[in-house]
Amino acid sequence: MQWKYWSGITSALLLLTGCSEEKSPSPDSRKAASDQNHAKDADMNTGNEYQLTVQSEPFGTTANGQEITQFLLSNDKGTNVNIINYGAIVTAVYLPDRDGKSENITLGFDSLAAYENKGPYFGAICGRYANRIKDGKFSLNGKEYQLAQNIPPNHLHGGEAGFDKKVWAAESFSTKTEVGVRLSLVSPDGEEGYPGKLTLKVVYSLNNNNELKIDYTATSDQETPINVTNHCYWNLAGEGKILDHELLLNCDQYLPVTEEAIPTGELKSVKGTPMDFTSAHKIGERIEQVAGGYDHCWVVNPSEKQPTFCARVKDPESGRVMEVLTTEPGVQFYTGNFLDGTPASGGYPKNGGFCLEAQHFPNSPNQPEFPSTILKPGQVYQQTTVHKFSVE
Repeated sequence: MQWKYWSGITSALLLLTGCSEEKSPSPDSRKAASDQNHAKDADMNTGNEYQLTVQSEPFGTTANGQEITQFLLSNDKGTNVNIINYGAIVTAVYLPDRDGKSENITLGFDSLAAYENKGPYFGAICGRYANRIKDGKFSLNGKEYQLAQNIPPNHLHGGEAGFDKKVWAAESFSTKTEVGVRLSLVSPDGEEGYPGKLTLKVVYSLNNNNELKIDYTATSDQETPINVTNHCYWNLAGEGKILDHELLLNCDQYLPVTEEAIPTGELKSVKGTPMDFTSAHKIGERIEQVAGGYDHCWVVNPSEKQPTFCARVKDPESGRVMEVLTTEPGVQFYTGNFLDGTPASGGYPKNGGFCLEAQHFPNSPNQPEFPSTILKPGQVYQQTTVHKFSVE
């Protein structure tokens, strides 16, 4: 992922990554949700034409009594994106296939209660630091900070109650060219062990070019590490496993990791390895050659054009295609290795979805040679990631 930090009218680019555990829904419940969504689609049609619209509906009440809203975005391509203000979670993305049949191509739960439980971060915004920090420790300005070791002995995706477990302030918006949701969150000084009061804004928008864009901005009153990403699990077929999906990554290097999935510090060429997706390969083609499956950060090839092309995935059976563009320096490709078909995994099987998490590199606060992830007072953290959908 790539960040832009702005101070006054000057700017500088910075860079970083993350992944782990999982959850999923039953086929019957997912079909019911799909049928309900299609009924809503019909209500939003004028004749046979889809409209660029945003609607909202209740999504339940948290365990401590906070009411949650789901926002329903749709465009003239028949694409529908559902987002809740709990965890800033993308709960569903409905996309037609080459025959016009619409399916939900993201993994998620059927209830708010399931999202409140510890799970696989389905569709959520992860932070304050997405991905792993070794031993849950880092030093900043001569002081050592201890974070939660919620994936012992390391820290993952912001801790025990990261941004994925927060209720965000939210408002919808609509223009002639896009519809979306603006979400904001204040993380107080000391939350989950991080220094500084952080104010984060995330904007999801959908347009008629079939692009789902995520814009992030943040400020802090103290120096603090920040690495924020969206953790959608994708399955362009709408069901089953993703091993036959064809993946291309615009990445000539990746980050080798230890047995604890912590980067060694090396940036290694993908050439001649099962990590090489510079030409399209089926995800399952060489996955057995990678211990535990894919859960690594790739280095996005630098480009003057921003956001830059990062990845392309195609499901040959349905014809659905997703391209990812980002301003981030890295992308964590993860193949749902911990999904196990249990309710805690939403009923989804191992390899039932894949993630492409645009971000900075994992453990950057402890790797001075990596692009810095430290946000200073007076600077603005900024990144953009775009998911562009099509059908072949």
